Amino acid sequence: MEQKEKKRIKIDININFTIIAIILLIIFGISLTPVTFQNDTFYTIKIGEYIKNFGIDMMDPFSWHENLNYTYPHWLYDLLTYLIYSTGGFKGIYLVTCILSAILSASIFIVNAKLTKSKSMSFIVTIGALYMLQDYITARAQLVTFILFIWEMFFIEKFLEKRKIIYGIPLILISLFIANLHAATWPFFFILFLPYVAEYLICVLADIVLYNKIKILILKYRIKLLEKRNKKIEKIEKLKEKLSNKQTIASKIKIKREQENINSYKIVMKKNKNVRWLIVIMIISALMGLLTPIGDTPYTYLYKTMQGNTTQNINEHLPMTLANDTNTMSMLIIFLAILIFTKTKIKLSDFFMIAGLCYLMLSTKRQVSMFALIGSIILTRLLIDLITRYSKDGIRQAEKAASHIAIIIALSVLMILLSYDTIKPKLDDEYIDTNSYPVYACDYILENIDLKNARFYNEYNYGSYMLFRGIPVFIDSRADLYSPEFSGNSDEDIFSDFINTSGIGKFYEDTFEKYDITHVICFKKAKMNMIITRTNDKHYKELYSDDRFVVYERINVNEYKTK
Repeated sequence: MEQKEKKRIKIDININFTIIAIILLIIFGISLTPVTFQNDTFYTIKIGEYIKNFGIDMMDPFSWHENLNYTYPHWLYDLLTYLIYSTGGFKGIYLVTCILSAILSASIFIVNAKLTKSKSMSFIVTIGALYMLQDYITARAQLVTFILFIWEMFFIEKFLEKRKIIYGIPLILISLFIANLHAATWPFFFILFLPYVAEYLICVLADIVLYNKIKILILKYRIKLLEKRNKKIEKIEKLKEKLSNKQTIASKIKIKREQENINSYKIVMKKNKNVRWLIVIMIISALMGLLTPIGDTPYTYLYKTMQGNTTQNINEHLPMTLANDTNTMSMLIIFLAILIFTKTKIKLSDFFMIAGLCYLMLSTKRQVSMFALIGSIILTRLLIDLITRYSKDGIRQAEKAASHIAIIIALSVLMILLSYDTIKPKLDDEYIDTNSYPVYACDYILENIDLKNARFYNEYNYGSYMLFRGIPVFIDSRADLYSPEFSGNSDEDIFSDFINTSGIGKFYEDTFEKYDITHVICFKKAKMNMIITRTNDKHYKELYSDDRFVVYERINVNEYKTK
């Protein structure tokens, strides 16, 4: 009875720590959620409204450019966001974003804890992962895919461990959800399979080479052939003897290899036969890209994006400069320090995973999010292995200490203080930042300008807000829409024209003449506006001005043509 009572108390303590950890992480996750929306949120709402009213026609309805093809890469997220907005407004979107942030926080912890069997280490690593993800927690489709990706890792590893269909079906469903919620990230679903497949293939190749499997198969075939013909008994005996010798050698090599793998210096390699079935799941998942209303977009979107120049001019797509990102540099240093200066070992699949994520992160800074998200699982495993190698009882003691009431109270106080400190600067924030978006300028435009006869030139960062207000735009943050790889117009590169014009690499009047611009809206500190102001250009009549934005009407344009 006493043993049962102790066991029950132990279970209660563990459950209590898990519940408290999840609650604290949810509070922290919500505190990281920004009140002010990014520009993508505005076009998301408007596209969702269009889909609800008119369906998906694969054409853009919001720019004044004619006949632009649009792929609707996150049509389902757009539609759901609009439905939330139509019910609860911006407050509704903010609350749902908080809920998604809470789900992400809990998911990272739960997946880590279940895969690594350590709640205390999972809790610590999850805090670090969320801190690194804070710039990516916003009302965008990526927040949903983060949740799906972390659970994908759980189902992959559980499937490899137990090979049960209950873990395979969710992987197929996750593929289907991502293909419809955020097609641009759908290829990443398959990237997460590759480290496990690569480890298996290396093991298979090693087996073939080290165990002479091909020679053994040839010998077996020759023996079978001779036995079938009932000829050359002496030769059959010699071949059988040769086969036996090779099998004996292979057995010795196998035993030696298993010992070397246990005593390996850093990398542990294991052949998991369940990977063969995981590849089948992967193939079935690849067919989910067909179950969308957006055609072949899940299969072609990433390729087309890489073919264009949008990734070379958008900040989040540019290569990372480690010196400018202290958080990421710190995480890399932790990984390197553990692997170089300690006896900690890493699974080959984990090594492939973290190396691949690191490469992607250095290639494009937006992949810091995936490095933090997926890397959290690997980091937790390494930390547990590190503690275990230097203290056999270390993890058990850590788990016991984490369940102590004093530790739980201290953690709760610290996390609540940290969460309050994080959310405090956001308490007075508005959903729309009037310094970033031309709220009052749009009010003026809607009240005083005939939009049916107007062609506005605007800047990239606030184009989404303008189309949200119902003003047709020159460009917005759907960069792919304005590149020839997606627009369907190979003779016109709107995105490049904007980049060259805004950077004064091209005279703005040439661009305005090309597109027959009638009105211009820009930041007062924009290079183009400085030139117009300093030169006192008479071809631009100022219609509206505030502290941040200015609106011009383009007049007497024929004079340029006669000069």
